[in-house]
Amino acid sequence: MTAPIPRVTAGDPVVPAARERARAIPEAAVARLAVYLRVLSGLQEQGCHTVSSEELAVAAGVNSAKLRKDLSYIGSYGTRGVGYEVAVLIEEIERILGLTRKHSVAVVGIGNLGHALANYGGFPGRGFPVSALFDIDADLIGIPVAGIPVNHIEEITRVCAEREVSIGVIATPPPAAQGVCDRLVAAGVQCILNFAPVVLQVPDHVEVRKVDLAVELQVLSFHVARRADGPAPVNGSVNGHVGGMVVS
Repeated sequence: MTAPIPRVTAGDPVVPAARERARAIPEAAVARLAVYLRVLSGLQEQGCHTVSSEELAVAAGVNSAKLRKDLSYIGSYGTRGVGYEVAVLIEEIERILGLTRKHSVAVVGIGNLGHALANYGGFPGRGFPVSALFDIDADLIGIPVAGIPVNHIEEITRVCAEREVSIGVIATPPPAAQGVCDRLVAAGVQCILNFAPVVLQVPDHVEVRKVDLAVELQVLSFHVARRADGPAPVNGSVNGHVGGMVVS
């Protein structure tokens, strides 16, 4: 059994170095690190102790040169002829991604999307337990979703402060998104994942990531159209492109 990853505290001597490395990592590489972590976690569950850069690159859908470059940002270069120790690499990536800290998530807007997010079992397993739900619909207030009672939006400030929410997820209709965002910021939430198709105005210290599913479908439509208008594939095969959802 792999030893538990130690909690990083403010007095931990590795913290300043980790913070400096994190600041130097390009945003695109951060997204790929999250993919590597998912693959590595799966390998660990299968009992794998080491993995080569080639094996990890194939599983993550990138080339091995890019993978080695990404891992060099976190100070991990592997061992020639051996590769990377899975448990050690997991620990290093988790530390850089801030996953050794405690996170708590609030979902605002318990419609179809919000309901699905609240019930998604993958969040707690990756260190993002949902601890608070909010909506404006009187019929939903007090009703448990995934075991968590839904609170009214006007209680965001109090509930988020009490439950130490660090990440807010906005799944409301567009007109309500900015007001919800303002309440989350007032509650001290500094990271927001926004599913509403609007641009949110936030203070400089607040990080916002936007996921626009319609835009992703339009990007896919572009690739379909380009292939349909382009030359026929060689030998009747099409080289697929594995991409990740673009967030901004």
